[in-house]
Amino acid sequence: MAVKKIRVRIAPSPTGPLHIGTARTALFNYLFAKKHKGLFILRIEDTDLERSDPKFEQDIIENLKWLDIKWDEFYKQSERIETYKKYLLKLLEQGRAFYCYHSEEELEEERKKKLKEKKPPIHICEHYQKPRPKNQKSKVRGIIRFRPPKKKIVFNDLIRGKIEFDSELLGDFSIAKDLNTPLYNFAVVIDDYEMKISHVIRGEDHISNTPKQILLYEALGLPIPKFAHLPLILGPDRTKLSKRHGATSIREYRNQGYLPEALINFMALLGWNPGDEREIFSLKDLIKEFSLEKVQKSGAVFNIKKLDWLNGYYIRQKPIAKLTELCIPYLIKNGLIKPKFKTEQYPPAYGAYSLKEEYFITETKEKITTETLKRIIALEQERLKRLDEIGELAEFFFKDKLKYNPDLLKWKNMKKEELKNVLNKLKKLLNEIKEKDFRAEKLKNILMTEAEKLGDRGKLLWPLRVALTGKKASPPPFEIAEILGKKKTIQRIEQAQKIINRP
Repeated sequence: MAVKKIRVRIAPSPTGPLHIGTARTALFNYLFAKKHKGLFILRIEDTDLERSDPKFEQDIIENLKWLDIKWDEFYKQSERIETYKKYLLKLLEQGRAFYCYHSEEELEEERKKKLKEKKPPIHICEHYQKPRPKNQKSKVRGIIRFRPPKKKIVFNDLIRGKIEFDSELLGDFSIAKDLNTPLYNFAVVIDDYEMKISHVIRGEDHISNTPKQILLYEALGLPIPKFAHLPLILGPDRTKLSKRHGATSIREYRNQGYLPEALINFMALLGWNPGDEREIFSLKDLIKEFSLEKVQKSGAVFNIKKLDWLNGYYIRQKPIAKLTELCIPYLIKNGLIKPKFKTEQYPPAYGAYSLKEEYFITETKEKITTETLKRIIALEQERLKRLDEIGELAEFFFKDKLKYNPDLLKWKNMKKEELKNVLNKLKKLLNEIKEKDFRAEKLKNILMTEAEKLGDRGKLLWPLRVALTGKKASPPPFEIAEILGKKKTIQRIEQAQKIINRP
């Protein structure tokens, strides 16, 4: 007997940007398909015309591509209306589906009454297999409902094991607004059958939809796929991840400067683990390692520190030329540099810039070459956790004058007169070094020797670091001085002298 080919899908609704939970579900489907030499399908569920928006469809497509989650087939529900109509008519002809003519007000009143009586808020429709009531207002359009047979619905979830539902708790559930407007539970059944989906892998919030869908498969005489329900992604407080916990869409994380490989690695570990201590996984590694058996049942807690750590790791793996391309849009966005030509090719907050131009213009109207930019990025690479941090970390390279508290220049309990002497010494030492020798290694040898004479290196090196950067934390001052050059380095020392002499 031939083994059924693995076919899985992700079916987002274009009613909002791609959520990290949806992206995680897409990833798990993709990994499962590729692990088993199967196919991964992207299906846009856009039959809700009032809420669907083409811009969100584009967002879903763009961000899945950015994550490198590639689909083998693509479908849109809105292009398949006639297909659903055929199956709706079949259920109506069988007497399994029927028109319900109750108004929204009547249904809401019934729901409130049942809740008050502590009964399940389900609707058992009196219009089942009856003509439209004569006293029903003509303006009330009938929706199409399905009456389930009385039975226990049992299915084996590949993650959670045996799950049972009582069909009597479902009531007569709606499956379409009319023949041309199928609702979710009906459309998904028809799509999954027509697209030969073998495994439905989705979030656990869909468990309650599964019995309805199984009943529809059975009523239409269609084969039922296997189900696997993934754990929800939870915030640090163990409630469902939402806006109040921070960013939730892939675009937001992308704008903040997270890399696609970091997000893939991070999402894979939200509810799945390899069974050992490994934490770094490429997409290729994940395809090899992934299995539904290692997906946990309990909710997966979103840990932003873990994501930052992973992103920092992948940033450090980037070749400097590539990392510079990725950082340039953030330097532009922060107003620290601009291209020498006007261009529209810069994304507002993310994306890579090709190093084609020889130089950029700083906010001080100076030219800065791409080679210098690469040296700056290389210096900050170890400290970057997100690409959007580059502006704040490296801003001192692009500014003419720095602003900082004069007390920041003092090392420990250093007195003002001692600080003045140190700055004078630094200026004298730096002036004596020839321009051609103004290199990090040479600067380090000279300045470290002088620092040792003071009995505490910090007395010389701390004021130097702050004078050059205006910050508590920065890369080593010798490398910074080399990039700034002799003239700018001495100007920064002179600026520090003016700052401490202010009344």
